[in-house]
Amino acid sequence: MAAPAPGSPEKTSVSAVGARGERAPSPAARHDAQGGRIIYADVHRKARNGESYRITFTTDGVTFRHVDRFLDIPAVAGDKVFVDVLPLHHTDGAIELLKRGVEVYYLRRTTLISRKREELKLSSKTTRNDIRVLMSLEEKWFRRVTEDFLVMRRMIACYRSLLKSHQQLLNKSKALSENERGVLKPAVKAIEQQMETLAKQIAEEAGRRYPAYNVLVDVLGIAGNPPALEALAEVLLPEWRSWMRIRAYFGAYPRGRDRRFHKSKTGRQALERLTMSVKGRIKSADDLDEVLKKIWITMKTLKAQKAGSPPA
Repeated sequence: MAAPAPGSPEKTSVSAVGARGERAPSPAARHDAQGGRIIYADVHRKARNGESYRITFTTDGVTFRHVDRFLDIPAVAGDKVFVDVLPLHHTDGAIELLKRGVEVYYLRRTTLISRKREELKLSSKTTRNDIRVLMSLEEKWFRRVTEDFLVMRRMIACYRSLLKSHQQLLNKSKALSENERGVLKPAVKAIEQQMETLAKQIAEEAGRRYPAYNVLVDVLGIAGNPPALEALAEVLLPEWRSWMRIRAYFGAYPRGRDRRFHKSKTGRQALERLTMSVKGRIKSADDLDEVLKKIWITMKTLKAQKAGSPPA
């Protein structure tokens, strides 16, 4: 059977779903209290080339549509769009949805999908089953995105790519002769210049979008240090809600046998780069914790001042 054209509906009857042991969640249970629609979408790579993406979405778990761009999702002001992942490729489209007045959320941990699929006893891993999993999850498992977050995430992702390429060249040069290393030096130098330029742009953008950024630059004493300025912007990228959660995010807790903590590898690396710039060395995890604590206290103080109350 031919694949449906982008934007065309694909219907699965309730009886057919029940016959496979898969039951779509009740649309009434997922209707927004304020009257806006809730749209659930699965973003996946196309099977042909794997380079572009296809977005499958639904509002009721029965009728599914397919589009290629976020802008083609028929969402209007007051609607909410929940997606499993938000690729950098779709950053501009997501920003345009935000400008329409649409709220956009993405799943905090994609590992929840396979776990929840087993709990719901869904027979196979399909796009529609993954969307039904999204529909069964509470809103707390999704992060609401802002334009500031999306812009900074894309710039930081570009810097990470340069940083990775730079490290790969350095590692390879160690296995080369002196003459061969000389051939790589111009390439290494060019990447370093690109990294410095981009780090300055990231710092400038973060200063405009994060109210606490410029204050933290002074508190940490990293003004004029492009790598440290970029690392600080990256450290501020996650949600800073509670001290316990932010420590877990940066891997500041030891991993015990009976407890599992969600740690961001890239976030941890950014904190390590920032700590090296601030302290000049990392003797133990306490050094990372000290810098993280200083950022936390500063942000908490600024938030209390903005609210007009002393920090707790």
